[in-house]
Amino acid sequence: QVQLAESGGGLVQAGGSLRLSCAASGRTGTSSVMGWFRQPPGQERRFVAAVSRSGSNIRYADSVKGRFTISRDNAKNTVYLQMNSLKPEDTAVYNCAATTRGDAHYVATRSEGYDYWGQGTQVTVSS
Repeated sequence: QVQLAESGGGLVQAGGSLRLSCAASGRTGTSSVMGWFRQPPGQERRFVAAVSRSGSNIRYADSVKGRFTISRDNAKNTVYLQMNSLKPEDTAVYNCAATTRGDAHYVATRSEGYDYWGQGTQVTVSS
């Protein structure tokens, strides 16, 4: 089992920045593929970014490329999502996800590829 706890959400003006954190705990917390997803109001959950166990393989949604950066600190069992140049359309509940599937370089970009989820943190970007 992997337990995930997100933090760092909040209200920010357009053009601003936020950094989300996701702390993983449990027996396999340090050996999980980690991803971020978001669910805007009234819409389906969407992929944002993911990083492999090794940290060498990273994927981003086209909508956040060049603005968001995912990273992980395995010593702290934590994954981060640095969000810069935020736009009102980035407003959503952001969820951290983890899976133990695949090898050291595996990443998943679909929600079906993850087995564990955090409760989410709200990010609101005002215009």
